[in-house]
Amino acid sequence: MSTSAAQPEATGEARTKAQTPAPTALSMREVLRIPTMRRLWYAQIVSNFGDFLALFAVIGVLTFKLHATAQQVTGVQISYLVPIAILGILAGVFVDRWPLKRTLVSSDVIRGFLCLLLLVSTQIWHFYAILAAISVVSSFFGPAQGVVIREAVPFHGLRSSNALMQQVMFMMRIIGPAAAGMLVSAFGPQVCYWLDAVSFFASATFIASTIIKRSPSIHHHTAAEDKGAIAKIWHDMQQGMSFILHHSALLFVILAMSAGMFVLGCFGPLIAVYVRDSVHASTTVYGWASAMIGVGMLVGVNGLNTWGTKIRNTTLVYVGLLGIAFGILILCLITYIGSTLLGDFLIGCAVACIIIPAQTLMQQETPPELMGRVGSTFMSCVFSAQILGLLLSGALSRFTSVRNVFAICAAMLVLLSLAGKLFMEPKTSS
Repeated sequence: MSTSAAQPEATGEARTKAQTPAPTALSMREVLRIPTMRRLWYAQIVSNFGDFLALFAVIGVLTFKLHATAQQVTGVQISYLVPIAILGILAGVFVDRWPLKRTLVSSDVIRGFLCLLLLVSTQIWHFYAILAAISVVSSFFGPAQGVVIREAVPFHGLRSSNALMQQVMFMMRIIGPAAAGMLVSAFGPQVCYWLDAVSFFASATFIASTIIKRSPSIHHHTAAEDKGAIAKIWHDMQQGMSFILHHSALLFVILAMSAGMFVLGCFGPLIAVYVRDSVHASTTVYGWASAMIGVGMLVGVNGLNTWGTKIRNTTLVYVGLLGIAFGILILCLITYIGSTLLGDFLIGCAVACIIIPAQTLMQQETPPELMGRVGSTFMSCVFSAQILGLLLSGALSRFTSVRNVFAICAAMLVLLSLAGKLFMEPKTSS
């Protein structure tokens, strides 16, 4: 009798919880009132600004002083992406075990000292090695930062917090090249290297001054942990991968994010050729076209946070995939300066519709004890896709036209959207 009496009561509790309205999403301003988030945001601003200054200074030195080829200049970006792509999954294992504040602060300090090595670099391989070393350290910093955001911000504020962090990246993408150009012209590239190093030390100071707490992890002892350190690491990596593979919505957004970055990887090197051969325009138009992607991302982030708060994360990802495809389709069908700028702007807006919801869904769906591994796997997939896009863009353009490469990318995005809708939609419980 007690069991039958308890059942209606439990059902009533479940109905009450189901009827409880979800809390209103926090705005960017409200998220910044959280001390930990505010300090992370300050750290992101200074370190990203320094990164863009140093990167464009390096490209300038390689191009105009060392007379590097186009492939060697592209190698700068690849040398930074490869270590994160390779080490990403492994780094997350350690992030889930190490103290978060110590990981973040030490990563910033190490990267600051590595930036100082750029001051004495004279050969192309020097720059490759230093950027690769910085990337190795960054493969630990990125997942740790994601864990801190997940711990510090309530679930209904995660989308705004991710938008804030990405907003900084997009703004620096617009401001960085111009600022680096002025500084290099006036004072030489060394000042950019110094500023990048100082920015990392400043970031470490901001993070060190805040309180970072971590939820206690739920650890289940396994037989693999009795076999040694390598078995433990392998077991932890398998846990992270298994969680992703068995979570259809999370797997879909990771694939979507990777597809978006793959397209941008293909798109970036070829847009200059497209402007030259299809639009028959100058390098000035190429500069505007590249900037419009950053402008679109910035507008997309702010628009998403204003009008997209009640739209599901997976729905926004579909919008992002199809939006990128639509922007590319404009470039394929219409070859005017105005249409090029419009297409690039739409692509930037659509990329924001993928990045923010994908990160938010990952943070909301991942258990705290797996955040480092899932976050680093996410990052590894994204960077691997970007590298693949960079490498394949040149190869594909040898066999077909740039506009056909763009058309292939658009078709791939449409097919991924269809596959996600048919096979990866989370099942609703009746």
